[in-house]
Amino acid sequence: MSGTVLAAAQAVLAAEHAAVYGYGVVGGQAGADRQASAQQGYDAHRAARDAMARTVADLGGVPVAAAASYRLPFAVGSPKDAARLAAYLEDGVAGAYGDLVAAATGGVRRDAAGALRAAAVRAVGWRGGSVAFPGLAEQNG
Repeated sequence: MSGTVLAAAQAVLAAEHAAVYGYGVVGGQAGADRQASAQQGYDAHRAARDAMARTVADLGGVPVAAAASYRLPFAVGSPKDAARLAAYLEDGVAGAYGDLVAAATGGVRRDAAGALRAAAVRAVGWRGGSVAFPGLAEQNG
C-alpha cells in the first residue's frame, strides 16, 4: 500500500510542477481582469508543490524534480486560451489528487481531498462552470 501511496504522491508532485510552469504561461496571457486569479493559482500551486515534496520525502521517496519545460496541450495566445489552459491544469492536478485520495489514508488522504476540492473550485473559476466529477476525466468526457 505505501508504494502505491508514494507513486500517487509523486504523480501529484509532477502535476504540481507542471501547474506551476503552466501558470507562468497563464499569467503572461491572461487579461487584466484575470491577473489576480492567475497569481493566486500560481501561488497556490507553488505552495502545494512544496508541501507535496515534503509528503513524498516523509513517505520515504526522493521528490521528483521539475522538468526544464513542459509541452502545452495547445497554443496559448489570448486571454481565452489562458483561461482554457488554467482550467486544463486544474483538471490535471485534480485527477492526480483523486488518485492520491484513493490510495492514501489519514492525513495524506485528508490533505489530498482538500487539494482536489481547491483545484476543482479554481477550475470552475477559469471555466465558468463545473463538471460532474472533478479529477475524473473519463466521467466528464
